[in-house]
Amino acid sequence: MPYDLAALAMLCLPFLASVVVLMVRGRQWATWLMIATAAACLLLAVGIYPAMDGGHALRHVVHWVPSLGLDLVLRVDGFSWLFLMLICGIGLLVGVYARYYMPPDDPLNRFCALLLAFMGSMLGIVMSGNVIQLVFFWELTSIFSFLLIGYWNQGASAREGARMALIVTAGGGLCLFAGMMLLGHIAGSYDLDVILAAGEQVRADALYTPMLVLVLLGALTKSAQFPFHFWLPQAMSAPTPVSAFLHSATMVKAGVFLLLRFWPVLSGTDAWFWLVGGAGLLTLLLGATAAVFQQDLKAVLAYSTISHLGLITMLIGLGSTLGAVAAIFHIVNHATFKASLFMAAGAVDHETGTRDLRRLGGLRHVMPITATLAVIASAAMAGVPLLNGFLSKEMFFAVALTTHRGPAVDMAAAAIAVLASAFSVVYSLRFALGVFFGPARDDYPRQPHEPPRWMRLPIGLLALACVLVGMLPARVIGPPLRAAAYSVLGEATPAFSLAVWHGLTPPLLMSAIALVAGCVVYVVLRGYFAGRETLPLLGRFSGRRIFEWMLTLLTATLPAALEGLFPSRRLQPQLLLIVLAASLAAGMAMWGSSLPLSLHGSGVDPAFALLWLLGGACAIGAATQAKFHRLAALLLTGGAGLVSCISFVWLSAPDLAATQLLVEVVTAIVILLGLRWLPKRISGMAPDSRRARLRRRRDMVIAAGVGLGLATLAYAAMLHPVADSISHFFLERAYTEGGGHNVVNVILVDFRGFDTLGEISVLAIVALTVFALLRRFRPAIESVDAPAQQRLQAAFEASDNGTASVVADYLRIPGLIVQLMAPVIVLFGLHLFLRGHDLPGGGFAAGITVSVALVLLYMARGARWVEVRLRVAPLRWIGAGLLLAVSTGLGSLAFGYPFLTSHSRHADIPLLGELPLATAMLFDLGVFFVVVGATSLMLVALAHQSLRRPRVLGEPVVDAEGDR
Repeated sequence: MPYDLAALAMLCLPFLASVVVLMVRGRQWATWLMIATAAACLLLAVGIYPAMDGGHALRHVVHWVPSLGLDLVLRVDGFSWLFLMLICGIGLLVGVYARYYMPPDDPLNRFCALLLAFMGSMLGIVMSGNVIQLVFFWELTSIFSFLLIGYWNQGASAREGARMALIVTAGGGLCLFAGMMLLGHIAGSYDLDVILAAGEQVRADALYTPMLVLVLLGALTKSAQFPFHFWLPQAMSAPTPVSAFLHSATMVKAGVFLLLRFWPVLSGTDAWFWLVGGAGLLTLLLGATAAVFQQDLKAVLAYSTISHLGLITMLIGLGSTLGAVAAIFHIVNHATFKASLFMAAGAVDHETGTRDLRRLGGLRHVMPITATLAVIASAAMAGVPLLNGFLSKEMFFAVALTTHRGPAVDMAAAAIAVLASAFSVVYSLRFALGVFFGPARDDYPRQPHEPPRWMRLPIGLLALACVLVGMLPARVIGPPLRAAAYSVLGEATPAFSLAVWHGLTPPLLMSAIALVAGCVVYVVLRGYFAGRETLPLLGRFSGRRIFEWMLTLLTATLPAALEGLFPSRRLQPQLLLIVLAASLAAGMAMWGSSLPLSLHGSGVDPAFALLWLLGGACAIGAATQAKFHRLAALLLTGGAGLVSCISFVWLSAPDLAATQLLVEVVTAIVILLGLRWLPKRISGMAPDSRRARLRRRRDMVIAAGVGLGLATLAYAAMLHPVADSISHFFLERAYTEGGGHNVVNVILVDFRGFDTLGEISVLAIVALTVFALLRRFRPAIESVDAPAQQRLQAAFEASDNGTASVVADYLRIPGLIVQLMAPVIVLFGLHLFLRGHDLPGGGFAAGITVSVALVLLYMARGARWVEVRLRVAPLRWIGAGLLLAVSTGLGSLAFGYPFLTSHSRHADIPLLGELPLATAMLFDLGVFFVVVGATSLMLVALAHQSLRRPRVLGEPVVDAEGDR
């Protein structure tokens, strides 16, 4: 397989597999499919390694929206390849581990699907060659991590941890998006290669500092750096396989990946040194100190992860090329020993039923193999010689000694490095000795024993990697590390040695001091550490509490204060403030400018002017009657809409007129169905006070002023001269490139198909939202009574009057007429669809037409009668429409064209003759399906309200399935 196609397959495979996993039955198929997918991605990653030879970068471009510079660009160099191996390799081991760790009654379909989707998102981050694309996958990791952290959502801690992680990381992602927009603006392109080559230009720009701050907010939140470190310990409520994958090897590494990826562009300034280096140093020290006081195994690992990420961030921030190499090296080392430790902690919890260090001890007697593997990984984390952690920590000490930012800074960096390393020895000893050594215990919630061999295998392979890299670093990790360093630093890559022995050097002395000091501190203060759960002095300053306080401030305190300032719960005063604020903003924007207004009364047709006077009268009448005579207001509103339709016809826009007419029909039906559930208002019941009259007059003046202002602005815009209108482009190319004579429809489904795809997606979301709201809506019996006609009908049916059957069947003749007309209306809708590419019509108009037929059946025959005879399934219509629309776009990609590129030709079909065919019609068919599904879903949800009995106030809401 060509290298570029292998990279594309690696990106697509996890997402496709996640969809398939949801469809299979049984945990066996789900887990093995996840394992096979990770293994296939790992083999593809190994297969493309030769393309990195000589420092080259593999690049594959899939054209998406070329006119906007938005393409799917896959870029793999030595650095991103190293991350590919981490993501796929540890993902494979986590898949095997999860198969035996997760509860046997969990089918695992959703778990495996989410894990695969997260893997695909991480692959997208490291292979992105476009910064906007990178941000897209960045936010996907936040979404899927939220779902994975909250996988066991029956626990409050899991829900809270997932919520916190989402708010922090997704908020940082929004800042990153803004930063990348600024970075692309400065460099003149969003292409990664162009940006990486524009380092001097970026650093010299006036927008460098705000852009750097925004990018760092994205990176530091994702990698749990101070002051955003608090979310990671709360995320430990996730299943252990999630912690081993997300919180050791992938998600938390995304932030430091970003810093290294843009190191050639952003580093080398004082702002970079103090912001990145300072955040890393504080996080290194804070995480290491907090880890020694934790009593939960996963909490120890979480804070140690924060500390090691701080070490990596500090190395990056120092601005040294050797520091960048050491950061890359420690990313790999930390991923191996930390993933192994998370799995070992999960095995202990799985077998004993507890993660509390105070209840653990002596497990080497019953779990000797797991104990051996965990001790090896703990020693690597502590920086013991002949293990991988020792080598990268020696590099760290060497960089700390040569920062060259002044004697004070150099000494402080070296001292803090030794202090944090000593703490790492302390918490490593607490993990290894506190869990596996000491006297055997028999008071565990479960009888411990060795976990299954396939559950131990991933732990053993990662521990073996720690040993091999520690003993044979030049052979095991040397070539990929050099390729990764060259991809980041280029010709500035420093000479570095991966020898196990460098002689008696200051870094070796610092390592020895840290090891000895850590052991002494552990022996002396072991009891003190076991008796506390918070940091001394700093324990009261909790990042979690600050986050909760800010969240409460923004979601409860501040809204309550605003409600106190504007106490009205009515919608009208709130709309008044919004309209006044918008009017003020518009007035300020137009202050001092002149509008090119000129009236041409001689060119106005009297009939057209009379038509508009009629429409204006309908609008004014609807406004005056809306309070007490809603049905009359609805009819008058329809009259104003009908005037708009006639205006479109008058101005030679039949396509718009047809669509407007159909929309008016559906809108009238929606409002008519909704009027049934509004409380009654009877004129004369409330006294018409002077204050109320003044308020109405004030509102009338404001509404008239805003309306006239908008009308003036629209009139001025239409009179504004346009040098070169884009309409000529569409008129000239609608048939030759779009295959249709109906320019409006060709624009919607071809030239602006990407916009239409977004619009139908929004329509589907709105329909689902309306359905969700109405599904649990129950009218209160005090506010809504049965209509007078239904009460009259019930009275006749209860009596012995001979006319009772006549009244009961008052809708039989209209229902029969609608039943006979429904197929005709549907056929007319299909007619509108088929002619839409050349004549007025199209998928949107056809979809509304078919929806009207369906809703008329509901209204005339009743919901139960229709659903017994006709299976509507609006959700399937929506899903099929979106799938067809997206598949049409992907089909063009398969043939090497940009997304949603249309192809048209004339085909000679027997009996029918020559017919114009265009792939855009398939996209239009998707629009038709979505419109039918979305409109039917909303209207049917309203129609179903008539089947529900009114509830008494205070009565619990119970849906059709019996759920409260």
